[in-house]
Amino acid sequence: MKKTMLSKTMVGRTAVKALLATALLAGVIVGQVGPVSATAAKPTAAPIMRDNLSKYGLVKDVELPVTVEAGGLSYTLEKIMIYDFNSKDAINLRKTYKYGEESGLISKPTYFVWTKITIKNNSKKIVSNDKNGEYWVLSFKGLVSVDPVRNWSRIKKPNDKMALNSFILKPGEQLSTYQAYMYGNTAFDHFAIRLYFDGQFNEKFVVEEL
Repeated sequence: MKKTMLSKTMVGRTAVKALLATALLAGVIVGQVGPVSATAAKPTAAPIMRDNLSKYGLVKDVELPVTVEAGGLSYTLEKIMIYDFNSKDAINLRKTYKYGEESGLISKPTYFVWTKITIKNNSKKIVSNDKNGEYWVLSFKGLVSVDPVRNWSRIKKPNDKMALNSFILKPGEQLSTYQAYMYGNTAFDHFAIRLYFDGQFNEKFVVEEL
């Protein structure tokens, strides 16, 4: 019988084919387990803090933002933060926006209240607070309302997006801004938004009365 002699080249080619076959087989097995995703999971965004009402014992019946409408005027409370009047946050806001240490009605405030709001004129009239006073009030106890404060040095700059002082809105116009209040009471038993415009009235309780 003749012996078949294998050359070194043939031996090499056979070894390479065996290695390739093994690699392909391993790939099939791995593929059966499932492909590994190259996309990392995106971190979950932290929820927006819209209020600190719970700090003062107020449990919300509805979540912010809250919208109240009356006579074609729409008021949306986007955010509200209550600060002890002499806290660091309150002092920084008062200094930044040049508010005094008292308001027209409150000589010794207990709390400084900072809100973010959006107002929209859906009526056919021009809406202005220069002559007609306040259209909305916020209250925490009975009919006692918080007192809005203004930076009088900027009162002639209407529709200020940094902080509300004066505004004038034509039909269809809206304004998003911030508004400051002072509160002289020490009690909280509800939180209501009341809106008056063009002979109509509406209200919404964020925290129902006890």
